[in-house]
Amino acid sequence: MRGWPSNISGITPLLADTDTSWNASALQSRIGSIQAALESRVFPRAPVVILADNSPDWIAIDLATQAMNIPLIPLPTFFTPAQWKHAIETSGAQAIFCSEAQYAHALGFRAKISCDSRLHLYEGPQQSHPDTRGTQKITFTSGTTGEPKGVCLSSDEQWQVAHAIHAGIAHLGLKRHLCLLPMSVLLENVAGVYTAMLCGATTFCPPLSETGMIGASSFDPVLCLDAIQRYQAESVILLPQMLQALTAIAEKRDVRIKSLKFVAVGGARTPSSLLHAAREKGFPVYEGYGLTECCSVVALNLPGQDRIGSVGKPLANRQVRIAADGELEVLITGDVHYLGQPEPAQRWLPTGDIGHMDADGYLYIDGRKKNVLVTGYGRNVSPEWPESLLLGTGVVAQAIVLGDAQPYLAALIVPASKHHDRACIQQAVDQCNQALPDYARIGRWIKVEPFSLANGLATANGRLKRAAILQRYQEQINSLYENVGA
Repeated sequence: MRGWPSNISGITPLLADTDTSWNASALQSRIGSIQAALESRVFPRAPVVILADNSPDWIAIDLATQAMNIPLIPLPTFFTPAQWKHAIETSGAQAIFCSEAQYAHALGFRAKISCDSRLHLYEGPQQSHPDTRGTQKITFTSGTTGEPKGVCLSSDEQWQVAHAIHAGIAHLGLKRHLCLLPMSVLLENVAGVYTAMLCGATTFCPPLSETGMIGASSFDPVLCLDAIQRYQAESVILLPQMLQALTAIAEKRDVRIKSLKFVAVGGARTPSSLLHAAREKGFPVYEGYGLTECCSVVALNLPGQDRIGSVGKPLANRQVRIAADGELEVLITGDVHYLGQPEPAQRWLPTGDIGHMDADGYLYIDGRKKNVLVTGYGRNVSPEWPESLLLGTGVVAQAIVLGDAQPYLAALIVPASKHHDRACIQQAVDQCNQALPDYARIGRWIKVEPFSLANGLATANGRLKRAAILQRYQEQINSLYENVGA
């Protein structure tokens, strides 16, 4: 198994939060205690769930299950109870790590097992489960439907990604990584924690509420900037909406971000204008691209290998190609597969993203294949194109562009501030239209409420659920095309 570098015992601390500080020896001791607790279960080889906020214990549990070859199922705290139960039932999980007994009991785990950890271990009756041999982690993605889909990943696959990222940033000499995303999100788990370990860096993993993530879908950029300064973070991972909020309030060369050396942004498309604006403020930000099925990161811009507008070059462990219809495909290695399904015979994974590569090997994502609009005049338009321009104005926080089979495109717009009135938004739309050909310009728009995880209109990583949004706002959308041709 390709795992964490256990010879880095000189690092003090290796993991830390507000009241915990472990060097490598202390981490190894905690891993051993967790292993002993897992071995004492009635069914010691059965899959185990973790439902918890960020903490050093979260990481210790992850590494303990790797050492024992036991499948770990991270449950995002932002899932609904129905989604938690679906993940537990389909994976056949027999035990759970969590901080509150009430959650364990509600999910069917009642027998408490003694464990030297701030996260308590409870077990339930044995359940039948799919063949999980070779699987260390089963990651459930919220996607665009209510029923999460499990992706089975090996330990080796995850560490390969971390090693590839480490190879690209090792020269930065990073020593302090601050976790701003949930550990249950594979991007932070692999590209954050594992990569920091390979860098020999201290990973700071305080509760998310201390770093600005409030509840399921609220973000406080002031708290986040204060946390970056308090922990003197040298690397962080952000979602585009987080970067937008931080850029909006940060001063140029803000003292609170002086320690940062590398900021990765991913999870959804990031407007080029936002990246330029963030760098103007002093954020050393680099966009990447990934998929859960590929253990998170596929491509990443890096210091010295950076092209704004692209998502960077594919990592050293990744092969990509562009199909005849423009769809990006990624070569899947190892035994990555969906839970309950056999390994796919076709190893080239269709991503659903339309993309291209330039002559220097930089990858560009142009939009989602299924989202392409065909206007009433027969023009094909990826809505992400005008949407990206809107987001780049700084006036628009979220946007959905539509207009399939219609004579012009329209938009649902969430302003970046309550102070942006209709005239201000119209000015932003006009600015975008000047950069677009006539067939891709926005003819009409309406202002709507934010799309969030809480209202079911966005995923945890900020991707908008287009089908749900179009259904929710169907009446308003119809009004945008009233009297067409009259």
